[in-house]
Amino acid sequence: MKRKKAYKPTESELEILQILWEKGASSVRDVNDKLNEKKAGEKGVSYTGTLKLMQIMTEKDLLERNTEQRSHIYIPKVKETEIQKDLLDKFVDATFRGSAMKMVMQALGNHEASKEELDEIKALIYKIEKNK
Repeated sequence: MKRKKAYKPTESELEILQILWEKGASSVRDVNDKLNEKKAGEKGVSYTGTLKLMQIMTEKDLLERNTEQRSHIYIPKVKETEIQKDLLDKFVDATFRGSAMKMVMQALGNHEASKEELDEIKALIYKIEKNK
């Protein structure tokens, strides 16, 4: 059985994907404008730089380009949850030697969780235990 390709977008590619996941199908101009909003006070991102990066992402199979309109529209080909899972798996392996428990304990130790967050964690633990 062929294993699904694991994606590891660069930081810049991830910024573009996050915009597309949030806004949906968009032109390079729309994405570039949003990138420049986020970078207030910093040097702006050029339109041609955004275009080139989105073309590369299309070649990498991260985006799909719809050329039916004058302004090409880009659509993410990967789901946000897939990327999150791949990046989290790599992070847990590299940083916590594969131990999700160590990561969760570190996160809870460094962040004061609200009652709602703790309730969600408890519900998730219950659901996991119920399925085993």
